[in-house]
Amino acid sequence: MAIRQILRRSLSNERRTSEVPKGHLSVYVGEGEKKRFVIPLSYLNHPLFQDLLFQAEEEFGFHHPMGGITIPCSEDLFIDLTSRLSKT
Repeated sequence: MAIRQILRRSLSNERRTSEVPKGHLSVYVGEGEKKRFVIPLSYLNHPLFQDLLFQAEEEFGFHHPMGGITIPCSEDLFIDLTSRLSKT
């Protein structure tokens, strides 16, 4: 249920800030400075990615200061995870 709330809020903010290809969403990743990544929506169904979303919920609740989903992990970890997800 919480993932849906995060996603709804993020998608409504996304439409206001920039264009994202259909079937994708942008997320902001980093422990200090945040970097924007555009990812396929299909990643949201993967258990490893859902773990990151739960961490984001614990740290930020439903307020994401960057306007999109903010994921509190290192950029390297996120790139490693999305690389593995793209191969599945």
